Order: sequence, then C-alpha cells, then structure tokens
Amino acid sequence: MNVFYDKFERHDHGEGLKGQATHYCAGCGHGLAHKYLAEAIEELGVQDRTVAVSPVGCSVFLYYYFNVGNTQAAHGRAPAVAIGQKTANPDSIVISYQGDGDLASIGLAEIVSTAQMGIPISVVFVNNAIYGMTGGQLAPTTLMGQKTSTTPEGRNEFFGTPIRMAELIAGLDGPVYVERVALYDAKQRVRAKKAITKALKLQVENKGFAFVEVLAECPTHLGMNPSDAEKWVKEKMTAVFPLGIKKDVENPPDHAKPGTPEFNPAHLMEVFEGTTEKAPRFCNEFPSGWATDDIALKFAGAGGDGAQTAALLVARAGINEGYDATHIPSYGPESRGGTSYADVHIARTEVLSPASPSPHILVAFNAPSLARFGPTVVPGGTIVYDSSVIVDVPALAKGVKAIGVPMTRIASELGRLVVKNVVALGALQAATSLFPEETVLTAIRQALKSKCAMIPLNEEAFARGSQAVRNHES
Repeated sequence: MNVFYDKFERHDHGEGLKGQATHYCAGCGHGLAHKYLAEAIEELGVQDRTVAVSPVGCSVFLYYYFNVGNTQAAHGRAPAVAIGQKTANPDSIVISYQGDGDLASIGLAEIVSTAQMGIPISVVFVNNAIYGMTGGQLAPTTLMGQKTSTTPEGRNEFFGTPIRMAELIAGLDGPVYVERVALYDAKQRVRAKKAITKALKLQVENKGFAFVEVLAECPTHLGMNPSDAEKWVKEKMTAVFPLGIKKDVENPPDHAKPGTPEFNPAHLMEVFEGTTEKAPRFCNEFPSGWATDDIALKFAGAGGDGAQTAALLVARAGINEGYDATHIPSYGPESRGGTSYADVHIARTEVLSPASPSPHILVAFNAPSLARFGPTVVPGGTIVYDSSVIVDVPALAKGVKAIGVPMTRIASELGRLVVKNVVALGALQAATSLFPEETVLTAIRQALKSKCAMIPLNEEAFARGSQAVRNHES
C-alpha cells in the first residue's frame, strides 16, 4: 500500500492533475521532506503503525498526503501530542513534523522538554528561516539582515540572533541522534534521505529520541526562483546553520518503553484510592432522558464556588456505578475570584471526548457563568442555577428547563458557605434524577472519609438542595 494517498482530497476538491498536486509552492522544501519521510516509512515497513503529528503552519497539511495515522496539534504542541500518542500506543512509530516558526518559537518549551525525556519519537524539523503560511513574518531562525513582513529593514540585534535548534537539542542528555541536512543539491538530498530514515529506524529499534533539521527553500517569501533559493540556502543559511551530525550516541541502549495504559478498575482503585473495595451500586440502568450513551455536564462559577469539587464528585459517582466518567477542569487566573468551570462526561462504556461545549446539564453558581454557558445547553436540557445571586436568565434553547435554587442562602443558613456546592448537588439530583440519591451521597462520604465530622453537615446541605427543587416544582 502506497504511503501517499492515490488522490489528495483537498479543500478545492481538485480532479485530474489537481487531485495529484500538493499545495506547496514551486521549489518548496516540504515536498522533498515529504518524499523522504514516505520512503523511510515504506522501507522500514511501519506504515500500519505510524502516527504523524502535524501542527499549524505549512507542515499542517501532511495529513492530506500521508496514508498513515494522522493527528493535528495546536501551534507548537506537536511534541506534547506525540508523547501522548507514544505512551498510549508504545508500539506505534510517532513522527512530529514541524516548521521553524512552530517548533522554535511557540513550541520551544515542548520540543526541549520532549527531547530531554528521550522518549523514542522522531522529529523532522523543516527550517526555511521564515513563517511561511501566515505571511512571512520574522521566525526564530530568520537570518541577520533578512527582510520579513515584520522586519522590513532586516533582522538586527534588537530581535536577537537566529536560534540553532540542532545544536540546542544536541546539548540535551535525552536525544540519541541529531543531524542537520539540506536539500539544495543531489548530494545533500541523499544525506537528508539517510538522516530521516535513520531517525525512524532508531525509533523502530526503540533506541530513543531522534531529531533531523532540514534546511529548506521558501522561494515565495525569499522572492526568488527555485534555483536562486537553493543557492541562497547553500551560501547564506549553511553559514549560520552548519550541516552535519550534531549528536550520534554509539550503540544506544534500548529505551525503557512506557507501560501499556492501564484500564483495570480494580488496579486503578488500589493505586489512586489505596483500596480495592468496590463502592455500592444503586443504579439499575444507565441514566436516560438526555443521551443514549454519553451525558455531558458543565459546572461553572467563580473561583471558590466549589464547581470543581462538585464536578469531581459527580464523576466519582459515575465511576462508582461502573460507568466511564471524565472531569476536565478550567481555572481562571486566580484560585479565588477568577472564573472556573469543569466539564464532566458520564458514558455507558467509554467517553470519547471529555469536553462539554454543548452540555445536557449545566450547574451555574454565578450570573456570568449562566450568561456564558446557558445558551450552549442542548434543547431539552436542564440548568440548575444559584438564584441567590442570579436574577436574569438568558435566552435558552427550546425545551431547556432552568431551575433556580438559593444555594448561597441555604449554605449561609447552615453556617458554612463552602457547602453550597453540595446544595447544588442535591438540587441537581432532584432536578434530573441523574443518579439515585445514595449514589451521590456515597461519593460525598468517600470524599470526606478523612473528615467524618463534616459528613452530617454535607448530608443536610444535599437534602436542603433537593428539597428546594421539590418546592420549586410543587
């Protein structure tokens, strides 16, 4: 099976020759880098277990052309995504394919940290000394005196000097192989092909982290024809970025593979909870009324409202009942007073995406949270909000039920404002019947097992929240 797709499905839906052409400009070095990478994958026989990670920039369209596992990363984050791919699938061959504006600028911390780990990943770093896709701005590798859209008079000392990434990466302990190559003539192309193949082969052999920097032409932003661009790379770039092997550990030992991801509930309970004792179950069937297999919730408020704790307790409740559950927090800049929200999923078998951009259920602790997230609740969903501090309810989708409960006032009457999130859980249970009462109370008791004296107060807060909903609906 060809590593390149037989036809390139592009945004213009090109047919014929257009269906076989890449989006790269004439003379661009990415085309050759793609060719050598594809040949290496084919020669090593790893197409069926290769995962290519491409971020923002000219490198992003790698997935248009390569018939391998592909994943896109946010700008600069390809090495971090590559770590996730490699640790989740230790036998995969993971390639992080990045440009200089991406890897050497916004992604500098990611590539340095990943390289220092030494985890077996292969990085192909295309350095054309410019931000290519986004308009020709100054890049960390732009040469001194080189004119760009953001340095129209040329790079000078004010902007610092070009970063030599190959040397920087070679100076770390983690990598086993680092080389800089070029593409400006046949001899250099042969070397580039060999370097890319070696970087992959070291990963196939589980030897460690490999990094290949490829000096590439960008005729468009250089304002040159391809031949002159090749000459510029040869005469100008190599003077600043000398070619050659920067690090090559002789006979590197096999790298310690990350363990296979563990999903055994009993073992995970022992590791994280210190016990293998199963929590009692009270559900007879998966909660219904919103989604067949996966229910999305969002908890939102100001920092200190307890949204994160409430979200964790609901996720724990779901796990106790034998379902898959996730909790993804998002904090504001301050631990107290800043915006804080959490996404929770409860799935019958497996949560496929932990984010809740369109929740079935929203618990809002303040007015900004309700105004921001209320309209995102799906039609027919449910909102529970703190009517002590929220007066106005925004326009909601059709069939969304919004129930106001004075959470802050109830918590104040109980003498502890910190339990208003538990009041919210009681209200949530009564409004949705997401779980039986004992399911949520069990999760609360588990969380307070080291503070048993707090359990009666929290049980009372839960009951008061539940009663407030029943009073609201009566």
